[in-house]
Amino acid sequence: MPPRSAVAVRTPTALPPWLAHALRAQRGPLPWSAVVRGALAAGPLLLTGLLVGRTSLGVVAAIAAMLAGINDRPGSRRSAIRRIGAPALAGASGLLVGSVAGDGLGPVGLTFALTGLGLLAGGASAVGPVASAAGTQVLVGAAIGAGMPLPGSAGAHAAAFLAGAGWLLLLRLALPTPGAPAGAFRLDGERTAVADVYDAVADLLEAAGTGHAAARRAALTAALDHAQDALAGPRLLRLPGSATERRLRAQYAAALPLAEAATALAWSGQPLTARACAGSRRLAVAVRENTAGGPLPAPARSAPALRALDDALLRAADAFGGSGARTDGGPGTGADLAARPRGVRRAREVLRAAAGTGGREYGTRVALGFGVSAAVAQALHHTHWYGAHPHWYWLPVTAVFLVKPDLGPLVSRVLCRAAGTVLGALLFAGLAALLPHPQGLVLLVALCGALIPVSTRHFAAQTAVVTVLVLSLVMVGGEPQASAGRIGETLLACVIVLVVGHLPMPGERGGRVRARLTAATAAAHAYVVHVLDGSGDRATRWLLRREAYRTLAEARGAIALAAAELPALARHTEGTDEVAALLERLVDTTTAAAVHLDDAGRLDPPHRDRLDELLRELADTGERVGLPGTPGTTSASTP
Repeated sequence: MPPRSAVAVRTPTALPPWLAHALRAQRGPLPWSAVVRGALAAGPLLLTGLLVGRTSLGVVAAIAAMLAGINDRPGSRRSAIRRIGAPALAGASGLLVGSVAGDGLGPVGLTFALTGLGLLAGGASAVGPVASAAGTQVLVGAAIGAGMPLPGSAGAHAAAFLAGAGWLLLLRLALPTPGAPAGAFRLDGERTAVADVYDAVADLLEAAGTGHAAARRAALTAALDHAQDALAGPRLLRLPGSATERRLRAQYAAALPLAEAATALAWSGQPLTARACAGSRRLAVAVRENTAGGPLPAPARSAPALRALDDALLRAADAFGGSGARTDGGPGTGADLAARPRGVRRAREVLRAAAGTGGREYGTRVALGFGVSAAVAQALHHTHWYGAHPHWYWLPVTAVFLVKPDLGPLVSRVLCRAAGTVLGALLFAGLAALLPHPQGLVLLVALCGALIPVSTRHFAAQTAVVTVLVLSLVMVGGEPQASAGRIGETLLACVIVLVVGHLPMPGERGGRVRARLTAATAAAHAYVVHVLDGSGDRATRWLLRREAYRTLAEARGAIALAAAELPALARHTEGTDEVAALLERLVDTTTAAAVHLDDAGRLDPPHRDRLDELLRELADTGERVGLPGTPGTTSASTP
């Protein structure tokens, strides 16, 4: 045998980020309630249209229900109103605008109109997930309205679109959630979200002093973001149960000082006893089962962060109906934090995001991809390239889902869209030859509607399901089988979007990432300044801390997507992950400093030195990366 040192050790070759992302799928429990809603949405709507002799309206309603099903994600009922309703309104408006433009403008005028709409919708999509979904649906609606051969008036089609999405939203509001506690129907989503926060606090406490602490802190941020969104939005009922809702909001507010103390303990790097973690776990069970918190084990009070944890547990006892809770700076001063807007300047922030560098780059690429695909599609349509399948709107609709940067890295979207379309088209071709028409196709639409909530875990799977559903609707509408045309147009859209995605743009590339990172930097700066000023307003401190961590999580998500692009695109955001990591350490250290200030009234040298070091390092790194406004002048002097 050769000597041990001479034996070659083969290490597995890591996949490039753009390919690894294309193969990655989301995980989690199956959303059975959403599956039921999907089965009761598109298929029954299409069947109703057939039975009343208005097949075209049934097709439009089924398309709207399909798009609403894509936005039917876990959460509270009140958040579903915004998450499903806002995009549905945008889609109906786009359908109306597209129908009017398609009837009144020629091919050139229509192309310019759709390009302008793409610019506006793309810029608005940079604001956030709901705005992005609305931007997607307004463009999809406009393309369908302009190019889909539908009998009847534009107003009737827009009304059918709203009815289809409204039907799924009504199912979301009316159907109970399986496994919810008795009597918790109205607030089951909110209750689960708040309980998850307490579980995330316990997970972070258990991970203190281990290598899992950073991931658990990120999970706590995600849980707090989800709970904040679940409690936001319109109240569905203001009659009986309002006291229960106020109690749930107070329980959410009581979790904020717990999260602060847990973050400070994780920052210290010292492992904790099981007793220190048990209290938050018991509170999670109490929220989930809608019961009192009961006796809570008190952690040792040997350090400032442990004393803060004990005080936070005492305050939480009051929100859970316990006794002996302290009231100084507790939930009573901040119980409305979940309902408060993310800042009084929210409207200005929205406009700044849409018109800023990220919004301009986003809007320009969406406008180019949507406009060019619409122009190419109309040119091919007028040269009869489509033959018997005049679905020219398929090309711009496909481009909409491919050109949106927040839906994933460009090459990943293209690969998944191409693979999913080919799979879905071939699958439909086989099923269409076997199933009776139209009964079998209606059942196929219902099945695809049920599969959409599951398929959203991977873009290729979602594309395959949507392809089968759309081709079924085309045949129910009286047109021949169009699998080959669907594949060809999808591949053409992939080429167009790949070209548009790599075109040089005026100004600095990576605008969306830099805009998110700039917002996170500003939020972290505001939090640091508030803590170092020595203000006793804990409610404002918790609000600023939430904003700092939330914007940082959004920046992290944008950076991760950009890093999974092809090298030609990924290089434009190099170094931004280093800035995000520094911001994360800065906010963690500031949280630990805030807890220490509460206890001792002043900063000790380790906190002060670490803050000064991070601020200097952040300023240097931000200057090197070219990120404006990086806070480097704040002094960590004792307040």
